[in-house]
Amino acid sequence: MKFDWTKKGRRMHKQAMALASILASALLTITPAQAGSINQIEANGSQITISFDDLVEGASTFSLLGPNRIAIDVQGGKAGQGGYASGIVKAVRQGQYNPNTARIVFDLDRPAVITNGSFSDDGRSLKLRLQAVGQNEIASGRQSFLPPVKFRAEPPRKSYSVKMPLGKPRDSVRLPKIYGPDDPSRPLVVIDAGHGGHDPGAISPHGDAREKNVTLAIAQAIRDRLVAGGRVRVALTRDSDEFLVLEERYGIARRLDADLFMSIHADAAGNETASGATVYTLSEVASDREAAKLASRENKANIINGINLGGATRDVSSILIDLTQRETMNVSADFAKLLHRESSRQMAFRKIPHRYASFVVLKAPDTPSVLFETGYLTNKEDVAFLNSRSGRTKVASGVASAIESHFARKLAMR
Repeated sequence: MKFDWTKKGRRMHKQAMALASILASALLTITPAQAGSINQIEANGSQITISFDDLVEGASTFSLLGPNRIAIDVQGGKAGQGGYASGIVKAVRQGQYNPNTARIVFDLDRPAVITNGSFSDDGRSLKLRLQAVGQNEIASGRQSFLPPVKFRAEPPRKSYSVKMPLGKPRDSVRLPKIYGPDDPSRPLVVIDAGHGGHDPGAISPHGDAREKNVTLAIAQAIRDRLVAGGRVRVALTRDSDEFLVLEERYGIARRLDADLFMSIHADAAGNETASGATVYTLSEVASDREAAKLASRENKANIINGINLGGATRDVSSILIDLTQRETMNVSADFAKLLHRESSRQMAFRKIPHRYASFVVLKAPDTPSVLFETGYLTNKEDVAFLNSRSGRTKVASGVASAIESHFARKLAMR
């Protein structure tokens, strides 16, 4: 086959959106005299223990669905790193939700809820009881837990914040440059480097590796490999250290009428021995929810798979959206299997390589999408592999091979 190049076009993120995001997250706070850092997290079987090096104000827990997770907000707490996970809990993550609140997220291997919990007598640790339940038994709302009054940190007396309403993402982000053949009939792949700008993503305890930098380097390596192959066109949602709202990421793919969307990530795990890649596609439950939301919007002028729903009835819209999204999910799942097959020759995968989740970036109803977790930045071997030129070359080779095979199959079916 003979391929040429598209004309060059420069993409820039809308500066006002980036500035607003930075301002909205900039909080200048007078912290309390006592603020406990999280120095240990142990999730062992059905019990979770969180230890602090100083006093905190309290904690509250709530459930998150798709995938199943439990989050804990520690008021007056400072986030540490990782934690130990086993039993129902398969991974632990933590970060600073705001200057006065640390958030811990427990990834579960099955639905579960917090049944009870309490602080220790000295207020330096919190024990929670975890119980597996059915999917329908997970209730909304929060449970709160307070240390003994005499061992409770005082909340900040004053806080100052700069706030600016962001609203919903709009189709105002400039579209990126398209690399590859100067032929609109060729398939277009949009590669999304996760995180960026003021959002670093996971931070490795092994050297200076941040997820936003690792994912960008991998995305660029995949782009270069695909361009060298000359069989498809490719665009990056970001090609520098910039922040994009999640909806803007897959929104770029939809506006470009992309044939495939792939979001690149490199997560953290509570257990440093956890390693290997995972491919995620949209779950059935998440698909049903998103289709229902889209069909119930008052303004149905959305164009889905080339069909304008503006004049359709609610029932017709629901059917069209459901059919489109389920076909998209089938294509996504087929590509996920192909990605595992081709990439496993170049890199290691987890025991269950293909999983289903409700990631926001997977929710475009008419663009086949996968989220590729290339490894764990908490694992020394994964960090060394993903942070090296040779490792990125292997990842790019496997991904490009899968993409080219995917579109070759589609062409053969035509």
